[in-house]
Amino acid sequence: MRIGIIGTGNMADALGAQWVRAGHDVVIGGRDEGRAAALAERIGAAGHGTPRTAAEFGDAVLLAVPYEAGGGIVGGLQEELLGRVLIDCSNAVGPGFVLLTEGGPGAARRLADAVPGAHVVKAFNLCHEGVWRMEPPVFDGRALAVPVCGDDQGALDVVRELVKDIGCEPFAAGGLDRAGLVEATAALLIGLWVGEGVDAQAIAPPLAYATGGR
Repeated sequence: MRIGIIGTGNMADALGAQWVRAGHDVVIGGRDEGRAAALAERIGAAGHGTPRTAAEFGDAVLLAVPYEAGGGIVGGLQEELLGRVLIDCSNAVGPGFVLLTEGGPGAARRLADAVPGAHVVKAFNLCHEGVWRMEPPVFDGRALAVPVCGDDQGALDVVRELVKDIGCEPFAAGGLDRAGLVEATAALLIGLWVGEGVDAQAIAPPLAYATGGR
């Protein structure tokens, strides 16, 4: 698959490296082309350039930039992203672990409104970049589950395959309007992990006990 990655930070590095290892053709696009070139060389990407370069190249495009910057970047790439799968891995989490989109549309929905010709899918936002570098992310013999939200079935199928390519298990989490719940979950988990130093995984029972003990 041809994958464009917009961004040159840790998430672009971690996921891009995994997809290169899985045999995909990856192009890195950054506002700083020097950083894009350095990242492309480090992970063995097929090329580098500007955000426009990545958007034009990818059948799927990962937007791996801070939430505050995402809408402005893709808003200038309407033609390039037309019909593309646009993966949003951002978290709109501010100081004090508050959700910056509270009371309004979620980050992925706002992104879809900024570039209505793209098929936006929310994924890869619940874990630190270090987790995405694991080969594979498996804990106690169980592959990491990745919630995936979107409204286009073809786009969802593409992202599910990319999830599987890094050794994870895609979970259907609903349409794009449900992505806000996944984003709120990220704010909660980050606050528990970082703010309280607790094992947030312990807040939910296994499926067999979801409705109580037996």
